[in-house]
Amino acid sequence: MIHSIRIPAAEFKARSEALLEHVKQAHLSGIVLFDNVNILYFTGFAFIPTERPMAFAMNAGGERALYVPRLEVEHAQSATAVDRVGHYLEYPGDPHPMSGFKDMLAEMGIGTTNTSGLGADLDGYPWIFGYEGPTLTELTDARVVNVQAAVNRLQAVKSEAELKLIRESCKWANLAHTLLQRYTAAGETETSVSIRASHEATLAMLDAIGPIFHAQSWPETGPRAEYRGQIGRSGTVPHTLANNITFQAGDVLVSEASCPVWAYTSELERTMFVGEPSKKQREMFGHVMAAQDVGFSKLKPGIKCSDVDTAVRKYYEDHNLMPYWKHHTGHWIGLRYHEGPFLDTGDHTVIREGMVFTVEPGFYVPDLGGFRHSDTVAITADGIEVLTYYPRDWGSLVVASESTTKRGRLTDGP
Repeated sequence: MIHSIRIPAAEFKARSEALLEHVKQAHLSGIVLFDNVNILYFTGFAFIPTERPMAFAMNAGGERALYVPRLEVEHAQSATAVDRVGHYLEYPGDPHPMSGFKDMLAEMGIGTTNTSGLGADLDGYPWIFGYEGPTLTELTDARVVNVQAAVNRLQAVKSEAELKLIRESCKWANLAHTLLQRYTAAGETETSVSIRASHEATLAMLDAIGPIFHAQSWPETGPRAEYRGQIGRSGTVPHTLANNITFQAGDVLVSEASCPVWAYTSELERTMFVGEPSKKQREMFGHVMAAQDVGFSKLKPGIKCSDVDTAVRKYYEDHNLMPYWKHHTGHWIGLRYHEGPFLDTGDHTVIREGMVFTVEPGFYVPDLGGFRHSDTVAITADGIEVLTYYPRDWGSLVVASESTTKRGRLTDGP
């Protein structure tokens, strides 16, 4: 018998029962979910969303169904334990796939009257790869009620099985980041270093846990570590894109690493230096560490998300750092790389035990670079468990200021 680290079938059933309770309390005739991550959360069915519409439906009696294109029928039947799998032949098809979905909803008693609402995460399948089709409002006689906020609340508190997968993600992200730092040096390019580190980490992981591992995430297949263009002056753009930049002595680097494990992920980011950092670089690095420590210290059950961000921003204000501020302190993480709620002054969600956040304050200084650490933390009964464990001090984050190879470079970078 092969040991498993996946979410057990009983947990998917419990999630559907919790969703059903919301259906009953809100006096809905049923619920329809189109978002692929929402469908995965309640059924365990992971798929690549395309122009072919797919949906999960559950009526007020608890009957659960998937609606998929013909090419996904066997996949859906083998991946989940819903009561039925309905299908259509192809998109755009004739008749349109949503005509069959309308019939299935009617058979299940979902959305047949306008006296009770129909819960949905979206009013119809979204535009993906050119899809066009009718909304749920057009398909049914029901009043469509958005339930995404309720779904978010169900997904917010992680079970022990979910936390186990996130911890496993942290482990392999840590390996990928270790290799990324090892291969980074002046004269190397971000593309070659990122590919090498991610590829080698993936192979090592598959050697270790291949029989029980599934990424369940498209298009990622294993550990990933990269810089995404956050190198030197380009690092002042928090969400820039990779550009095959060549590392140069004196660069400040902002790295990131993650790994999907049965679709659950984590986030690890570090500020690193190509060669010994300057006095100004060490000063800004110290502020990043201190600001992140403020965030760590505020996180605990009963505190509002806004209180955490307010405390971190006060540190910025007290140290005249607001000119270098560009984003909030963090966000939820789990099945999605970014989940809500957010550690932001505008989000007053009360933090609960079992929630998982990133804590990632950052500063972006013109002509100096970007400075950001990100760690993934789980809320415990009296504080936090920091799930990522890569070194945080600047002395551990210096890479070689001279190239370790003699290969030519494709670009000199900015």
